[in-house]
Amino acid sequence: LGLLYYRKDRIKIPTCKIQKKIIKKNTGWCNDIKSKKYNREVKLPYKFSAEKLYRRDKIYDLLIVIKYNFSPVIKKKGSAIFLHISKKNYKPTEGCIAIPKKKFLKLIPLIEKKTKISII
Repeated sequence: LGLLYYRKDRIKIPTCKIQKKIIKKNTGWCNDIKSKKYNREVKLPYKFSAEKLYRRDKIYDLLIVIKYNFSPVIKKKGSAIFLHISKKNYKPTEGCIAIPKKKFLKLIPLIEKKTKISII
């Protein structure tokens, strides 16, 4: 697992053993295979396609980067794979893992640098 991103204006992070970063209005994640920053954080506006992490719908108020297709990055193999907050109706994600906010907050203190996630 990678960094924990969070909206400081909306979330009070519990004790955390992994690196964290505040999501700002210009925080994005590149999902454009034409960019050298594919599957990496970028500052918006960005000249290539990028997902905005500062959202109204609150699903990215907390997110942890799942280091899928991360080292090395292989274009067209997937980007922006996160563990994030689920929508109230558990609507499917676009390839991420989503859990309720309460469970996410309970999980954060248990995650450390060596924690791994298995997707089966």
